[in-house]
Amino acid sequence: MLQVSHIAKNYRKNPVLTDVNFTAGGGECIGLIGHNGCGKSTLLQILAGILKPDSGSVLFNGEDLLKNRKRLEASVGFVPQENPLFEDATALEHLRLWYSGTGCSLSRDLREGLPARLGVDTFLDRRVSSLSGGMKKRLALACTLCRKPSVILMDEPAAALDLPGKAQIRAFLGELRAEGKLVIFATHEEADFPLCTSLLVFQNGCVRKESPADTDRKGFYDHIISEL
Repeated sequence: MLQVSHIAKNYRKNPVLTDVNFTAGGGECIGLIGHNGCGKSTLLQILAGILKPDSGSVLFNGEDLLKNRKRLEASVGFVPQENPLFEDATALEHLRLWYSGTGCSLSRDLREGLPARLGVDTFLDRRVSSLSGGMKKRLALACTLCRKPSVILMDEPAAALDLPGKAQIRAFLGELRAEGKLVIFATHEEADFPLCTSLLVFQNGCVRKESPADTDRKGFYDHIISEL
């Protein structure tokens, strides 16, 4: 169980997040929605341990991840919106770098693990500069998930992808949720909403958690968007 309590963050005394609170468990997929600059990416970076909040706590199964870096790195995987890969390195070189020191078997995972499921094994010798946007996203996921984290964070997972690439990433996120992972991602695309078991709506530095009604999901989404 992830418990986020009273997270606040200011940039040069300008409040971005003022009092963010929510809980989520395995098997949930939570979409973060709101205007540009509302704090979605900031919250993801705090949960990933990249940014330090001004106040608040992030507990995972009762342990404060913000005070235990080793536990955070083992429990949380983060894929940012911008490509985090090295253009001149091959896909295999990236995987070897990320798997180094994890104790996980890259060769086994290339046969039957996440890299194989993502199809990364089909372009191992290609440099990142020659990969499509969808390939880059799948490689970034394979690297991020090499430690098999329980919480997966993504910033705009379908951004800048073509339609087949968007479909592949959405299908994979659905698989992760079905496996009991907690998936949290920021999005501006309404097509991502059906993936979500709930939405976190950002307004004035705070969030509220909304769950769609099974009987009228389209009406629910229209209502949420109209309030932004």
